[in-house]
Amino acid sequence: MARFVIERRTALPPAEAWRRLTAWENHSGSVPLTRITVLTPPPSGAGTVFVARTGLGRASFADPMRVEAWQPPTADGGPGRCRLVKTGRTVMGWAEIAVRADGAGSRVRWEEELRVRWLPYGAGGVTRHAGRLVFGRVVDTLLAG
Repeated sequence: MARFVIERRTALPPAEAWRRLTAWENHSGSVPLTRITVLTPPPSGAGTVFVARTGLGRASFADPMRVEAWQPPTADGGPGRCRLVKTGRTVMGWAEIAVRADGAGSRVRWEEELRVRWLPYGAGGVTRHAGRLVFGRVVDTLLAG
């Protein structure tokens, strides 16, 4: 498994940073060849299920996920935390998104542990590097709005 952490500071207030990071369908615009479909009715929360499908046609794979924990930031400055569990056969692991107040803006932390079934165990360094690049871009794009 490859584990990585992405941290960003944004001028956005915590509630807006949270809203942008947990608008699951919007992640599609940041990950090449990926479309995200939410399978449960809104609003998002614990139990929400969505699938990221990456690739073209038959050369694609599904990455289904379930929201396991959902605690939005509070108006009085309490931090927000969301935990996703990957439930598929190809991509396994979890991701945790945390948002907390930081001065007039917010601090965001995205931590993820993942394993891709068809990659050898020794490919963790490559997976970690690719994860930082891809999900760093996701966070940057979503926060930029």
